[in-house]
Amino acid sequence: MYRVTKAIPTSTDGDISTCFVRFAAAVAACLLLLHLSMSPSFDYSTYHDLFLSLSSNDTAAHHLRELTRRPHVAGSEANAATASYIFNTLSSASIPVHIVPYDVLLSYPIHRSLSLSSDPSSPAVSFNLSQEIYPGDPFADVAMEVLPTFHAYAHSGTASGPVVYANYGSEEDFATLRAAGVEVAGKVVLARYGFVYRGDIVRNAQLAGAAAAVLYCDARDCGGRNGSWFPEARWMPPSGVQVGSVYRGAGDPTTPGWASVGGCERIGAEEVVESGLMPAIPSLPISAKDGKLILTTLGGPWAAEDWQGGEGAPLYRLGPGPGVVNLTYMGNETIMTIKNVIAVIEGKEEPDRYVLIGNHHDAWTFGAVDPNSGTAAFLEVAQRLEKLQKMGWRPRRTIVLCSWDAEEYHLLGSTEWVEDNREVLRSRAVAYLNMDYAVSGRGFHAYSTPQLDNLLKEAAHKVQDPDNSTQTLYESWVASEFPLIRRLGGGGSDFAAFVQHVGIPSVDIRFARDYPVYHSMYDDFVWMQKFGDPLFHRHAAAASLLGLVALRLADEVFLPFDYVSYALELQRSTGVLERQLRGKPVTFTPLHKSIEELTKAASKIAYHRKVLQSNSWLPKWRKDESKARELNDRMMMTERAFTHAEGLLERPWFKHLIYGPSQHNVYLSKTFPGIDDAIQRVKVSNSLEAWRLVQKEIWKVARAITQASHVLNGELS
Repeated sequence: MYRVTKAIPTSTDGDISTCFVRFAAAVAACLLLLHLSMSPSFDYSTYHDLFLSLSSNDTAAHHLRELTRRPHVAGSEANAATASYIFNTLSSASIPVHIVPYDVLLSYPIHRSLSLSSDPSSPAVSFNLSQEIYPGDPFADVAMEVLPTFHAYAHSGTASGPVVYANYGSEEDFATLRAAGVEVAGKVVLARYGFVYRGDIVRNAQLAGAAAAVLYCDARDCGGRNGSWFPEARWMPPSGVQVGSVYRGAGDPTTPGWASVGGCERIGAEEVVESGLMPAIPSLPISAKDGKLILTTLGGPWAAEDWQGGEGAPLYRLGPGPGVVNLTYMGNETIMTIKNVIAVIEGKEEPDRYVLIGNHHDAWTFGAVDPNSGTAAFLEVAQRLEKLQKMGWRPRRTIVLCSWDAEEYHLLGSTEWVEDNREVLRSRAVAYLNMDYAVSGRGFHAYSTPQLDNLLKEAAHKVQDPDNSTQTLYESWVASEFPLIRRLGGGGSDFAAFVQHVGIPSVDIRFARDYPVYHSMYDDFVWMQKFGDPLFHRHAAAASLLGLVALRLADEVFLPFDYVSYALELQRSTGVLERQLRGKPVTFTPLHKSIEELTKAASKIAYHRKVLQSNSWLPKWRKDESKARELNDRMMMTERAFTHAEGLLERPWFKHLIYGPSQHNVYLSKTFPGIDDAIQRVKVSNSLEAWRLVQKEIWKVARAITQASHVLNGELS
C-alpha cells in the first residue's frame, strides 16, 4: 500500500492573486522590520501587526500531515510519538518546554459482538462492527492500528431484548416514548448521534430502564447525501462509526477533584458507576448501515416526522421489536501514563501573570480535524512567536502553551493539570484560549466568557477572511446566519476546567461547527485536503486570530476586558428566565439588584481605566503601573467570584454559577445552570419545596454576582 503522494496544495498553486497577497505580506513584514530597527521606542501593536504578516498556509499543512500519519489514541505508542513531535517543534522554536505526566484510568475494548433477529424465532445475523477501508486509502497500511469501534468506559456486560427507537436519545425523546405508550424497560435502545452527548444518551436510556444502548450515525445527520460519500464527497461512508467516551464527568474518573499524580488517593470504578458518571448498562456505537438494518425490523407506532431519517430512508417505527438485538461488550479499564506538553514564554514586566493557549493532541483515529487541525494552528502560533522573539519582542505577561493529552476520554489531561495547579491558576491566570478542532469547513464560530467578546471582535477586524480576500473575518462573521458569540457552558472541550471549575475568562474558536466524519477513521489528512481546508487558508486564519487575542492579553498594559457587556448579558439572561417563570412562586428581585450593582461597578472600572490610559503617554506614567496592575487584578479575579466552593447541585466539580453544562446533555451550555437544575426538579415534583429550591438557587447566584461587584470595585463593604 502507499502513502499520500499528491502534493499538498499551497497558496501558490495556480493562484496569481494569492501569490500577490503573499508578496505584499512579505513586503509589509520587511517594512515593519525596518520600522522596528529605526524606532527607538514603539508600542506592542507593531509586533502584533508583524505577527499577522507572518501567516503561512504551508506551515499548518506540514504539521497536519506529520501529525496524522498514524492513529494516535491516548495511551498508545503512536500518541507518545505525537507528544514528542510537539515537544520537539516547540523546542526548536527556542521555547522552554517540559512534559507533565499523569497516571489516569483509560479504557480499551477487549471483546464486542452484536447480532440481530428480525423476530424471536428467526436466526440471528451478526454485524462485523468494522469500518471499511475506502478505495485508494493512502493510510490503509496503518488502518489496523485504529481501535475497534467502542465507547470508552462503557459498562462490560451482555444484554438482549427487543429494540426501541429513541431518536437522539434526549430526555425529551424518552418523555415522548412514554407519552406514546412505548415501553423502554428491559429493551435495547437504538438512538442516533446528533445533538446529545453520547454519555447522556446512555444515561437517559439507563434511567428509562433499558438493558443496553446502541448508537448509530443516521444519514440525515452524517452522510450519504445524493448517494455519495467520502472519498468522493465529504459525508460519512455507510460503514463509518462515531466512537467516543460515555463518561459524564471531567478528568480521571478515579480522582474526582484532585490530580492523578503518583501515589495519590483513588476511588474505585464501582463508586463512579454508583455516582451516575459512568453507565451501568452496556453500549456500542454502530454504523449508519447497521442502524438502518435494525430499524427495518421494528414495528409499533410510526415515528414523528422530525424523528425520521434523511431523503430515501425507509420510514422509522418506534418498536419495541419485533427485532431483537443481542449485545456483548467487554472492556479493560487500566491506569496509563498520559503526557501534557507545556511550553512557557516568560513575561518581561509581569512574569507572574499567565495567558494560556491550549489544544489537545490525542485522537480516536487519525484526527485530521479533531484535534490536529487545532494542533497545526497551535504550532504555527508558537513558531510565529519565535520569529517575534528573534526580532526583539518579549511579552509583558507570560504566555503558556499547553498541548493536552487524553481529552477524548473526557478532558483528562487538561482537567488533571488544572486540578494540580488550581490555586496558582486562581491567583495568576489572566485567560485561557482554546482550539480543539479548529478547522472543518467554512464559517467562523466563536465561544467566550462575555468580558472577552469585544476583544474577539476587534481581533477579527484585523484578520482577513480566508474565503474572501475582499473582506475581514469580522465582516463575514457578522453576515453569517449563526449567533455571533456563544457561551462556554458546555463541557465538550478543554476550556471546561478553566471556566467551570476555576473561573478563568476563556475563548474557544473554530471554522465550521460540525463535520460528518467526526470521531471516525475517515477523519484523515485526505478528508481535510479535499473538503476541510484544501489550501490551508483557514488554519492560518485560526492561528492569526487566536494568536492576536493572546498577544493583546499578554502585551497591553491594561487588560482588554469589558464587564459592562457581561452585566448586560446577565440582564438579558435574567429577563429570559423571568418570562419563563412568570406567575410562579419565585422572585427575581435579588438577581436584578445584584446585576444592577455589577453594572455600576463595571462602568466605574471602565471609567478608571480610561482615565489611567489617557495619562499613560506622560513620561511619569510608569509611576502609575501599580495602579494598572491593581486594576487588572480586579478584572482578572472577577470571573473567579462567579464560582461557588460547593459547586452545582449534585455536581460539585462544576463550580461556575453563571455558565455550565445541562444536567442531561453535557454538550448544551446553560446560563444559570444551578437554577436550571432546580427548575428541572420542579418538572418532576411541582411542590412548594421544589420551588423553594429554585428560589434558593436564585439567591445563590445573586450573592455570587454581588461578590463579583465587590471584586471589581476593589473595596471592602
